[in-house]
Amino acid sequence: MDARFDILGIGNAMVDVVAQVEEDFLAEHGMTKGTMTLIDAAAAERIYAGMPAGQESSGGSAANTCAVAAALGAKVAYFGCVAQDQLGQVFRHDITASGVHFPTPALPVGPSGGGAPTARCLIAVTPDAQRTMNTYLGACVAFGEAQVDAAIVAASRVTYLEGYLFDPPAAQAAFRRAAMVAQQAERSVALSLSDPFCVGRHREAFRELVRTGVDILFANEAEIGSLYGVERAEDAVALVRGETKLAVLTMSERGSLIVSGDEVIRITAAPTAVVDTTGAGDAYAAGFLAAWTAGKPLAACGSLGASAAAATIARVGARPPAVVLEALA
Repeated sequence: MDARFDILGIGNAMVDVVAQVEEDFLAEHGMTKGTMTLIDAAAAERIYAGMPAGQESSGGSAANTCAVAAALGAKVAYFGCVAQDQLGQVFRHDITASGVHFPTPALPVGPSGGGAPTARCLIAVTPDAQRTMNTYLGACVAFGEAQVDAAIVAASRVTYLEGYLFDPPAAQAAFRRAAMVAQQAERSVALSLSDPFCVGRHREAFRELVRTGVDILFANEAEIGSLYGVERAEDAVALVRGETKLAVLTMSERGSLIVSGDEVIRITAAPTAVVDTTGAGDAYAAGFLAAWTAGKPLAACGSLGASAAAATIARVGARPPAVVLEALA
C-alpha cells in the first residue's frame, strides 16, 4: 500500500533559543549554572526578553527525529502544538525548511480567551561553555485528539510517538487515537519512551500502550529499566519480546539491541569522539526508521541509527548538518 509519508512524528513542539551570556546574567535571573529548570510563562517572557540575540530553531525530541530522518531522505510529517506568536512562526519556518510537513494549526494566544505561548528551551551559554537551560512547556501540552489528523496518520508508514508528551491526559488520549487509526489503516506505530521519570509516573499506562498499540519500541537502558524494573537492557529482552513486535534498546557506548521475536541483533556503537550527547537517541530513531521504512534489513536499520547518533554526539546540538546526514544516507 502506497504511503504519502514514511514517518509521522508526534511530540512536544518547542523552540530552542541559544545565546552567549555573561556570568552576571545567571545571577540576575536566579539561575544555577549547568542545570535545567522548568519555568512559567512570566519567567519565560522575562528571560527571553533579557537574552542577547542568539540562535533560534525548532526543537523537541520527535521534531529532532523528524528533521534528521528528512535529511536522511525519508518523507516526513510532524504534529505538535505551537501558538500564534513569534516563536511559533520560528518553529514552523525551521521545521518546514528541514523538509518536514507540519500541518498542525497554531493555537491562539493571549489574555482574551487565548492559550499559552509557544514552548521554548532558553539555553544560556556562559564563557566557560556551560549550558544552563530554562524550559517553558507552554502550548505544546495542549496537544490532544483534535490535533490528530487521521488522514495523515493513515497515509504514513509509521507514526512515531514521543514519550515526553505522555504526561497530560489529553495527549495520552491522542496517542491512543493515533495508534487506533494507524492500526485500522494497517500502518505501524513506534513509541520512544523518552524519559525514565515519565515512564515511572505512568508505568502501567505505558505498558498497556506498548501491549495494545505499539509495533516498534525505542528505549535507552534507563527507560527500559524503568518500564520493567530491570538493571540492564539485556535483562529486559525476554519481557519486551512478549509485548511488542520490535524493540530497539540503546546502551550508549555498548551499542544497541534489536529484539524481533526470538531474534536479538546486537549493533556496535559507531566510533566517534563525544562532544555533546544531546539528541543521540532522537537521531538513532531517525536513522533506524528511515532505513526500516525503506525496507532495509534490521541490522542495516540499526547501523544507520548508530551512525546518525554518532554524527550527532560528535558536535554541539541535537541535529548534525544536513550534508553530514546526506552522506550517511
